Amino acid sequence: MAEFMQKFIAATLVFLLVISTLAVPAGPVPRKAPELSFFDASGKAISLSSFKGKVVALEFFFIRSMHCVRVAQTLNKLNDELGPRGFQAVAVAFSAPHSEADAATVDIFVQSSRLAFPVGYTGKQEVDRFLSHGQGDVLNIPQVVIIDRAGNIRAQSGNRPGDPSLEDADSLRTRLDALLKEPVPPTTPAKSASRR
Repeated sequence: MAEFMQKFIAATLVFLLVISTLAVPAGPVPRKAPELSFFDASGKAISLSSFKGKVVALEFFFIRSMHCVRVAQTLNKLNDELGPRGFQAVAVAFSAPHSEADAATVDIFVQSSRLAFPVGYTGKQEVDRFLSHGQGDVLNIPQVVIIDRAGNIRAQSGNRPGDPSLEDADSLRTRLDALLKEPVPPTTPAKSASRR
């Protein structure tokens, strides 16, 4: 049994090394965040643009990944701490091999993890489109994306040369604190209808 475990661990490490080597580079930062729509556990559609004016930490995750769960719990704590200053945590699950992301699994995940921020699900195609990934590209998970109040992606983890410190509570808090101190961008007044 010990020999089997050693082989299993070695094979797992080789697999993880191959995945991290094949990971595609993250998109340029900063860049404008594209629109993203996802569904919450009740089936209600939510758009990322509804959080404009807030500093957003968006986590793309697999429900059965313990590392993803830890990152979601970190975001939950930071949401409690920094939410009154204009921070918003958001988590979006998508299907992994042998693991579906749907309303029922998201609801169970939210309840068991005791998350108090918006958590939803979408298809992998939407995640790939948001992150500008091609069909054959490898995506490391969790993927944490930091979006400033103006709707610009300012940091991204998960890919080379992404920023894995975005998965660490202290580093993430420091980065979010700096963005929350930036001035709120002015809103563009709506153009008045021309008179005839």
